[in-house]
Amino acid sequence: MTRHVKQSEAMTGAELDQRSADRVLEAHETSTEADHSSPEPEARHPGRSLVWLLGVAALVGGLVFVYERPSGDKTGAPQKQALPVPVTVAEVTTRDMPIYLEGLGTVQASNTVAIHSQVGGKLQSVNFTEGQQVKAGDVLAVVDPRPFRATLDQAKAKKAQDEAQLISDAKDLQRFQDLMKKGAGTSQAVDQQQAKVDALKATIAADQAGVESAETQLSYSTITAPIDGRVGFRQVDAGNIIRAGDETPITVLIALTPIMAVFTLPQRNLVAVQDAMKEGEVVVVAMDQDNVHELEKGKLVLIDNQIDQTTSTIRMKAIFANADERLWPGEFVRAHVLVETLKDAVAIPEAAVQRNTDGLFVWVIKSDNSVDYRPIEGGPTKDGMTVVRSGLEAGERIVVSGQYRLKPGTKIEIAAPQTPAAPPAKP
Repeated sequence: MTRHVKQSEAMTGAELDQRSADRVLEAHETSTEADHSSPEPEARHPGRSLVWLLGVAALVGGLVFVYERPSGDKTGAPQKQALPVPVTVAEVTTRDMPIYLEGLGTVQASNTVAIHSQVGGKLQSVNFTEGQQVKAGDVLAVVDPRPFRATLDQAKAKKAQDEAQLISDAKDLQRFQDLMKKGAGTSQAVDQQQAKVDALKATIAADQAGVESAETQLSYSTITAPIDGRVGFRQVDAGNIIRAGDETPITVLIALTPIMAVFTLPQRNLVAVQDAMKEGEVVVVAMDQDNVHELEKGKLVLIDNQIDQTTSTIRMKAIFANADERLWPGEFVRAHVLVETLKDAVAIPEAAVQRNTDGLFVWVIKSDNSVDYRPIEGGPTKDGMTVVRSGLEAGERIVVSGQYRLKPGTKIEIAAPQTPAAPPAKP
Protein backbone atom coordinates (compact mmCIF):
# COMPACT_ATOMS: atom_id res chain seq x y z
CA MET A 1 0.00 0.00 0.00
CA THR A 2 2.84 2.38 0.81
CA ARG A 3 4.49 1.64 -2.51
CA HIS A 4 1.23 2.38 -4.28
CA VAL A 5 0.96 5.80 -2.58
CA LYS A 6 4.50 6.73 -3.50
CA GLN A 7 3.88 5.76 -7.07
CA SER A 8 0.77 7.93 -7.06
CA GLU A 9 2.73 10.93 -5.71
CA ALA A 10 5.31 10.46 -8.44
CA MET A 11 2.70 10.56 -11.14
CA THR A 12 1.85 13.74 -12.96
CA GLY A 13 -1.43 15.47 -12.36
CA ALA A 14 -2.85 14.24 -15.66
CA GLU A 15 -1.98 10.54 -14.96
CA LEU A 16 -3.48 10.77 -11.46
CA ASP A 17 -6.70 12.21 -12.79
CA GLN A 18 -6.89 9.50 -15.46
CA ARG A 19 -6.30 6.67 -12.95
CA SER A 20 -8.88 8.13 -10.53
CA ALA A 21 -11.42 8.22 -13.31
CA ASP A 22 -10.62 4.57 -14.20
CA ARG A 23 -11.12 3.49 -10.58
CA VAL A 24 -14.44 5.24 -10.39
CA LEU A 25 -15.59 3.50 -13.54
CA GLU A 26 -14.40 0.12 -12.21
CA ALA A 27 -16.27 0.69 -8.96
CA HIS A 28 -19.37 1.60 -10.88
CA GLU A 29 -19.13 -1.55 -12.99
CA THR A 30 -18.61 -3.70 -9.88
CA SER A 31 -21.62 -2.18 -8.18
CA THR A 32 -23.67 -2.72 -11.29
CA GLU A 33 -22.72 -6.40 -11.44
CA ALA A 34 -23.55 -6.81 -7.76
CA ASP A 35 -26.91 -5.22 -8.32
CA HIS A 36 -27.64 -7.63 -11.16
CA SER A 37 -26.51 -10.66 -9.15
CA SER A 38 -28.60 -9.86 -6.08
CA PRO A 39 -31.88 -8.25 -7.07
CA GLU A 40 -33.44 -8.58 -3.69
CA PRO A 41 -31.39 -5.85 -1.95
CA GLU A 42 -32.17 -3.49 -4.83
CA ALA A 43 -35.79 -4.12 -4.36
CA ARG A 44 -35.47 -3.49 -0.67
CA HIS A 45 -33.45 -0.16 -1.16
CA PRO A 46 -34.58 1.50 -4.41
CA GLY A 47 -33.10 5.01 -3.59
CA ARG A 48 -29.63 3.80 -2.68
CA SER A 49 -28.61 3.15 -6.28
CA LEU A 50 -29.80 6.58 -7.36
CA VAL A 51 -27.74 8.34 -4.68
CA TRP A 52 -24.74 6.21 -5.59
CA LEU A 53 -25.02 7.15 -9.25
CA LEU A 54 -25.33 10.87 -8.46
CA GLY A 55 -22.22 10.72 -6.29
CA VAL A 56 -20.27 8.91 -8.97
CA ALA A 57 -21.35 11.48 -11.58
CA ALA A 58 -20.26 14.38 -9.35
CA LEU A 59 -16.90 12.76 -8.76
CA VAL A 60 -16.35 12.15 -12.46
CA GLY A 61 -17.27 15.76 -13.29
CA GLY A 62 -14.81 17.09 -10.73
CA LEU A 63 -12.05 14.86 -12.05
CA VAL A 64 -12.77 15.99 -15.62
CA PHE A 65 -12.61 19.65 -14.51
CA VAL A 66 -9.27 19.07 -12.83
CA TYR A 67 -8.00 17.12 -15.80
CA GLU A 68 -8.96 19.76 -18.35
CA ARG A 69 -7.63 22.71 -16.31
CA PRO A 70 -4.54 24.33 -17.94
CA SER A 71 -1.45 22.50 -16.91
CA GLY A 72 0.38 25.82 -16.40
CA ASP A 73 -1.81 26.59 -13.37
CA LYS A 74 -0.88 23.25 -11.74
CA THR A 75 2.77 22.99 -12.62
CA GLY A 76 3.66 26.71 -12.06
CA ALA A 77 5.02 27.27 -15.62
CA PRO A 78 6.32 30.89 -16.31
CA GLN A 79 3.83 33.39 -17.79
CA LYS A 80 4.32 34.72 -21.35
CA GLN A 81 6.31 37.98 -21.43
CA ALA A 82 4.77 41.24 -22.86
CA LEU A 83 5.76 42.16 -26.41
CA PRO A 84 8.12 45.14 -26.88
CA VAL A 85 6.48 48.48 -27.70
CA PRO A 86 7.27 49.81 -31.21
CA VAL A 87 8.59 53.39 -31.13
CA THR A 88 10.62 55.75 -33.26
CA VAL A 89 13.81 57.14 -31.79
CA ALA A 90 16.28 59.94 -32.37
CA GLU A 91 19.78 60.69 -31.19
CA VAL A 92 20.54 63.75 -29.09
CA THR A 93 22.74 66.11 -31.13
CA THR A 94 24.46 69.47 -30.75
CA ARG A 95 24.06 72.34 -33.16
CA ASP A 96 24.06 76.12 -33.42
CA MET A 97 20.54 77.23 -32.50
CA PRO A 98 19.37 80.73 -33.46
CA ILE A 99 17.14 82.43 -30.89
CA TYR A 100 14.30 84.44 -32.41
CA LEU A 101 11.73 86.75 -30.88
CA GLU A 102 8.40 86.64 -32.68
CA GLY A 103 5.92 89.46 -33.21
CA LEU A 104 2.85 90.07 -35.35
CA GLY A 105 3.02 92.98 -37.78
CA THR A 106 1.82 94.49 -41.04
CA VAL A 107 3.65 95.38 -44.22
CA GLN A 108 3.80 99.03 -45.24
CA ALA A 109 5.00 100.60 -48.47
CA SER A 110 8.17 102.65 -48.09
CA ASN A 111 6.48 105.47 -50.02
CA THR A 112 2.82 106.09 -50.83
CA VAL A 113 1.63 108.92 -53.09
CA ALA A 114 -1.99 109.81 -53.86
CA ILE A 115 -2.00 111.22 -57.40
CA HIS A 116 -4.06 114.46 -57.51
CA SER A 117 -4.23 117.18 -60.11
CA GLN A 118 -2.70 120.52 -59.14
CA VAL A 119 -4.87 122.46 -61.62
CA GLY A 120 -8.54 122.36 -62.51
CA GLY A 121 -9.93 121.39 -65.86
CA LYS A 122 -11.07 118.52 -67.99
CA LEU A 123 -9.18 115.26 -67.60
CA GLN A 124 -8.11 114.74 -71.16
CA SER A 125 -6.48 111.30 -70.88
CA VAL A 126 -5.36 108.64 -68.42
CA ASN A 127 -2.06 107.17 -69.59
CA PHE A 128 -1.53 104.20 -67.24
CA THR A 129 -2.87 100.68 -66.81
CA GLU A 130 -4.10 99.62 -63.41
CA GLY A 131 -1.39 97.75 -61.54
CA GLN A 132 1.34 98.97 -63.88
CA GLN A 133 4.92 99.43 -62.69
CA VAL A 134 6.01 102.99 -63.54
CA LYS A 135 9.17 105.06 -63.27
CA ALA A 136 9.56 108.55 -61.90
CA GLY A 137 8.62 111.06 -64.67
CA ASP A 138 6.28 108.74 -66.58
CA VAL A 139 3.08 110.51 -67.70
CA LEU A 140 0.06 109.23 -65.76
CA ALA A 141 -2.67 111.65 -66.92
CA VAL A 142 -3.19 114.87 -68.89
CA VAL A 143 -5.52 117.77 -68.07
CA ASP A 144 -6.66 119.91 -71.02
CA PRO A 145 -3.61 122.20 -71.44
CA ARG A 146 -5.13 124.83 -73.79
CA PRO A 147 -6.26 127.36 -71.13
CA PHE A 148 -2.85 127.24 -69.49
CA ARG A 149 -1.03 127.60 -72.79
CA ALA A 150 -3.11 130.69 -73.65
CA THR A 151 -2.29 132.24 -70.27
CA LEU A 152 1.40 131.62 -70.92
CA ASP A 153 1.23 133.23 -74.33
CA GLN A 154 -0.52 136.26 -72.85
CA ALA A 155 2.16 136.63 -70.17
CA LYS A 156 4.90 136.44 -72.77
CA ALA A 157 3.21 139.07 -74.93
CA LYS A 158 2.84 141.45 -72.00
CA LYS A 159 6.49 141.07 -71.23
CA ALA A 160 7.48 141.78 -74.84
CA GLN A 161 5.33 144.90 -74.85
CA ASP A 162 6.93 146.27 -71.72
CA GLU A 163 10.39 145.47 -73.02
CA ALA A 164 9.67 147.49 -76.18
CA GLN A 165 8.43 150.41 -74.12
CA LEU A 166 11.55 150.21 -72.00
CA ILE A 167 13.73 150.58 -75.08
CA SER A 168 11.83 153.73 -76.13
CA ASP A 169 11.97 155.31 -72.70
CA ALA A 170 15.64 154.48 -72.35
CA LYS A 171 16.39 156.37 -75.59
CA ASP A 172 14.41 159.38 -74.38
CA LEU A 173 16.40 159.35 -71.18
CA GLN A 174 19.61 159.42 -73.19
CA ARG A 175 18.40 162.46 -75.17
CA PHE A 176 17.45 164.38 -72.01
CA GLN A 177 20.86 163.69 -70.57
CA ASP A 178 22.60 164.95 -73.74
CA LEU A 179 20.51 168.15 -73.77
CA MET A 180 21.30 168.83 -70.13
CA LYS A 181 24.99 168.52 -70.86
CA LYS A 182 24.62 171.19 -73.61
CA GLY A 183 22.66 173.46 -71.29
CA ALA A 184 19.41 173.05 -73.22
CA GLY A 185 17.69 170.63 -70.82
CA THR A 186 16.82 170.53 -67.15
CA SER A 187 17.70 168.03 -64.50
CA GLN A 188 14.04 167.66 -63.58
CA ALA A 189 13.21 166.21 -67.00
CA VAL A 190 16.10 163.82 -66.74
CA ASP A 191 14.95 162.60 -63.32
CA GLN A 192 11.38 162.06 -64.48
CA GLN A 193 12.52 160.06 -67.48
CA GLN A 194 14.86 158.00 -65.30
CA ALA A 195 11.93 157.09 -63.01
CA LYS A 196 9.87 155.99 -65.98
CA VAL A 197 12.67 153.72 -67.20
CA ASP A 198 13.10 152.16 -63.75
CA ALA A 199 9.36 151.49 -63.47
CA LEU A 200 9.37 149.73 -66.81
CA LYS A 201 12.23 147.51 -65.66
CA ALA A 202 10.20 146.47 -62.61
CA THR A 203 7.21 145.82 -64.80
CA ILE A 204 9.26 143.57 -67.04
CA ALA A 205 10.50 141.64 -63.99
CA ALA A 206 6.86 141.10 -62.95
CA ASP A 207 6.08 140.03 -66.50
CA GLN A 208 8.84 137.43 -66.25
CA ALA A 209 7.34 136.09 -63.05
CA GLY A 210 3.97 135.87 -64.77
CA VAL A 211 5.53 133.91 -67.61
CA GLU A 212 7.11 131.47 -65.18
CA SER A 213 3.82 131.04 -63.32
CA ALA A 214 1.97 130.34 -66.54
CA GLU A 215 4.63 127.81 -67.53
CA THR A 216 4.24 126.08 -64.16
CA GLN A 217 0.49 125.89 -64.52
CA LEU A 218 0.90 124.49 -67.99
CA SER A 219 3.33 121.85 -66.70
CA TYR A 220 0.80 120.85 -64.04
CA SER A 221 -1.63 119.90 -66.77
CA THR A 222 0.64 116.91 -67.47
CA ILE A 223 0.54 114.68 -64.38
CA THR A 224 3.68 112.54 -63.98
CA ALA A 225 4.82 109.88 -61.49
CA PRO A 226 6.88 111.45 -58.69
CA ILE A 227 8.51 108.13 -57.67
CA ASP A 228 9.15 104.63 -58.96
CA GLY A 229 6.34 102.34 -57.95
CA ARG A 230 3.16 100.50 -58.84
CA VAL A 231 -0.13 102.23 -59.54
CA GLY A 232 -3.39 100.95 -58.12
CA PHE A 233 -7.00 101.27 -59.25
CA ARG A 234 -8.00 104.13 -61.54
CA GLN A 235 -10.52 106.17 -59.55
CA VAL A 236 -11.22 108.99 -62.04
CA ASP A 237 -11.88 108.38 -65.72
CA ALA A 238 -10.97 110.58 -68.66
CA GLY A 239 -13.57 113.23 -69.50
CA ASN A 240 -14.34 114.22 -65.93
CA ILE A 241 -13.80 117.74 -64.63
CA ILE A 242 -11.27 117.70 -61.84
CA ARG A 243 -10.04 120.36 -59.45
CA ALA A 244 -6.94 120.85 -57.38
CA GLY A 245 -8.82 120.35 -54.10
CA ASP A 246 -10.59 117.08 -54.95
CA GLU A 247 -10.46 114.47 -52.18
CA THR A 248 -10.59 111.51 -54.56
CA PRO A 249 -7.19 110.90 -56.18
CA ILE A 250 -6.79 109.74 -59.76
CA THR A 251 -4.86 106.74 -58.42
CA VAL A 252 -2.48 105.78 -55.60
CA LEU A 253 1.18 105.09 -56.35
CA ILE A 254 3.19 102.97 -53.91
CA ALA A 255 6.84 101.98 -53.73
CA LEU A 256 7.33 98.23 -53.18
CA THR A 257 11.11 98.11 -53.31
CA PRO A 258 12.22 98.48 -50.62
CA ILE A 259 9.31 97.82 -48.30
CA MET A 260 8.72 98.11 -44.55
CA ALA A 261 7.13 95.95 -41.86
CA VAL A 262 5.91 97.40 -38.58
CA PHE A 263 5.46 94.87 -35.76
CA THR A 264 5.23 94.74 -31.98
CA LEU A 265 7.13 92.81 -29.33
CA PRO A 266 6.41 92.45 -25.61
CA GLN A 267 8.03 95.02 -23.37
CA ARG A 268 10.16 92.34 -21.69
CA ASN A 269 12.01 91.74 -25.00
CA LEU A 270 13.22 95.34 -25.34
CA VAL A 271 16.56 94.84 -23.59
CA ALA A 272 17.40 91.74 -25.65
CA VAL A 273 16.73 93.63 -28.90
CA GLN A 274 18.75 96.64 -27.76
CA ASP A 275 21.69 94.41 -26.85
CA ALA A 276 21.49 92.72 -30.25
CA MET A 277 21.53 96.10 -32.04
CA LYS A 278 24.64 97.09 -30.13
CA GLU A 279 26.40 94.02 -31.51
CA GLY A 280 25.58 94.95 -35.11
CA GLU A 281 22.88 94.50 -37.72
CA VAL A 282 19.82 92.64 -36.41
CA VAL A 283 18.28 90.19 -38.90
CA VAL A 284 14.49 90.09 -39.20
CA VAL A 285 12.77 87.23 -41.04
CA ALA A 286 9.26 87.86 -42.38
CA MET A 287 7.08 84.72 -42.28
CA ASP A 288 3.58 84.36 -43.70
CA GLN A 289 0.51 84.71 -41.50
CA ASP A 290 0.43 80.95 -40.83
CA ASN A 291 4.06 81.11 -39.68
CA VAL A 292 5.04 78.38 -42.17
CA HIS A 293 6.72 79.93 -45.23
CA GLU A 294 9.61 82.39 -45.16
CA LEU A 295 8.85 85.42 -47.33
CA GLU A 296 11.85 87.74 -47.01
CA LYS A 297 14.88 88.56 -44.88
CA GLY A 298 15.64 92.12 -43.85
CA LYS A 299 17.08 94.13 -40.99
CA LEU A 300 15.75 96.07 -38.02
CA VAL A 301 15.94 99.84 -38.56
CA LEU A 302 13.83 101.39 -35.79
CA ILE A 303 12.69 100.87 -32.21
CA ASP A 304 9.87 103.20 -31.27
CA ASN A 305 10.65 105.89 -28.70
CA GLN A 306 7.88 104.86 -26.30
CA ILE A 307 6.08 101.77 -25.00
CA ASP A 308 2.36 101.34 -25.43
CA GLN A 309 1.18 101.19 -21.82
CA THR A 310 -2.21 99.78 -22.82
CA THR A 311 -0.76 96.58 -24.29
CA SER A 312 2.73 96.67 -22.72
CA THR A 313 4.28 96.30 -26.18
CA ILE A 314 6.73 98.31 -28.23
CA ARG A 315 6.66 98.93 -31.96
CA MET A 316 9.57 98.21 -34.26
CA LYS A 317 10.22 98.66 -37.96
CA ALA A 318 12.21 96.48 -40.34
CA ILE A 319 13.15 97.10 -43.96
CA PHE A 320 13.26 94.46 -46.72
CA ALA A 321 14.68 94.66 -50.24
CA ASN A 322 11.59 92.82 -51.59
CA ALA A 323 13.17 92.31 -55.01
CA ASP A 324 10.64 89.63 -55.97
CA GLU A 325 7.73 91.58 -54.37
CA ARG A 326 6.66 88.71 -52.10
CA LEU A 327 5.73 91.26 -49.41
CA TRP A 328 2.67 93.38 -50.13
CA PRO A 329 1.39 96.49 -48.35
CA GLY A 330 -1.28 95.67 -45.77
CA GLU A 331 -0.21 92.02 -45.46
CA PHE A 332 -0.06 90.42 -42.00
CA VAL A 333 3.30 88.80 -41.30
CA ARG A 334 5.11 87.10 -38.44
CA ALA A 335 8.36 88.97 -37.78
CA HIS A 336 11.16 86.82 -36.32
CA VAL A 337 13.94 88.94 -34.79
CA LEU A 338 17.29 87.15 -34.41
CA VAL A 339 18.72 88.28 -31.06
CA GLU A 340 21.20 85.48 -30.29
CA THR A 341 22.75 82.26 -31.63
CA LEU A 342 23.50 79.48 -29.13
CA LYS A 343 26.70 77.67 -30.10
CA ASP A 344 26.82 73.84 -29.81
CA ALA A 345 23.49 73.65 -28.01
CA VAL A 346 21.97 70.26 -27.13
CA ALA A 347 18.88 69.87 -29.34
CA ILE A 348 16.18 67.21 -29.71
CA PRO A 349 13.05 66.90 -31.85
CA GLU A 350 10.16 68.85 -30.41
CA ALA A 351 7.90 65.76 -30.54
CA ALA A 352 10.13 63.95 -28.04
CA VAL A 353 9.41 66.47 -25.27
CA GLN A 354 6.60 65.37 -22.92
CA ARG A 355 4.96 67.28 -20.08
CA ASN A 356 3.48 66.22 -16.76
CA THR A 357 2.73 67.88 -13.43
CA ASP A 358 6.44 68.00 -12.58
CA GLY A 359 7.45 69.70 -15.82
CA LEU A 360 9.15 68.50 -19.01
CA PHE A 361 10.61 65.03 -19.50
CA VAL A 362 11.72 62.57 -22.20
CA TRP A 363 11.97 58.78 -22.47
CA VAL A 364 15.63 57.76 -22.69
CA ILE A 365 16.59 54.40 -24.23
CA LYS A 366 19.04 52.32 -22.19
CA SER A 367 21.55 49.80 -23.50
CA ASP A 368 19.15 46.85 -23.01
CA ASN A 369 16.48 48.54 -25.17
CA SER A 370 14.36 49.48 -22.17
CA VAL A 371 13.25 53.04 -21.46
CA ASP A 372 13.67 55.30 -18.48
CA TYR A 373 11.98 58.52 -17.41
CA ARG A 374 14.29 61.58 -17.57
CA PRO A 375 13.29 65.14 -16.46
CA ILE A 376 14.81 67.93 -18.55
CA GLU A 377 15.02 71.73 -18.60
CA GLY A 378 13.77 72.94 -21.98
CA GLY A 379 14.78 75.98 -23.96
CA PRO A 380 13.54 77.76 -27.10
CA THR A 381 12.17 75.86 -30.10
CA LYS A 382 12.95 76.56 -33.75
CA ASP A 383 12.19 74.56 -36.91
CA GLY A 384 10.90 71.58 -34.93
CA MET A 385 14.00 71.34 -32.68
CA THR A 386 13.99 72.17 -28.97
CA VAL A 387 17.04 73.26 -26.99
CA VAL A 388 17.69 71.23 -23.82
CA ARG A 389 19.50 73.28 -21.22
CA SER A 390 20.04 70.33 -18.83
CA GLY A 391 19.11 66.66 -18.44
CA LEU A 392 20.52 65.18 -21.66
CA GLU A 393 23.88 64.69 -23.30
CA ALA A 394 24.81 64.38 -26.95
CA GLY A 395 24.75 60.80 -28.23
CA GLU A 396 21.91 59.52 -26.04
CA ARG A 397 18.89 58.01 -27.71
CA ILE A 398 15.36 59.18 -26.93
CA VAL A 399 11.85 58.17 -27.95
CA VAL A 400 10.19 60.49 -30.47
CA SER A 401 6.82 58.77 -30.95
CA GLY A 402 4.88 55.98 -29.24
CA GLN A 403 5.35 57.36 -25.71
CA TYR A 404 1.76 56.78 -24.59
CA ARG A 405 2.38 53.06 -23.96
CA LEU A 406 5.66 53.46 -22.08
CA LYS A 407 6.54 53.21 -18.42
CA PRO A 408 9.94 52.87 -16.74
CA GLY A 409 11.57 49.57 -17.71
CA THR A 410 9.36 48.90 -20.74
CA LYS A 411 11.13 47.10 -23.56
CA ILE A 412 10.94 48.86 -26.90
CA GLU A 413 11.30 47.90 -30.52
CA ILE A 414 12.68 50.55 -32.86
CA ALA A 415 10.27 51.07 -35.75
CA ALA A 416 11.17 52.68 -39.05
CA PRO A 417 9.79 56.24 -39.33
CA GLN A 418 6.68 56.46 -41.46
CA THR A 419 6.99 58.24 -44.77
CA PRO A 420 4.02 59.99 -46.38
CA ALA A 421 2.33 57.98 -49.09
CA ALA A 422 2.87 59.14 -52.64
CA PRO A 423 -0.17 60.84 -54.22
CA PRO A 424 -2.11 58.69 -56.69
CA ALA A 425 -1.10 59.09 -60.33
CA LYS A 426 -3.36 61.28 -62.39
CA PRO A 427 -5.16 59.51 -65.22
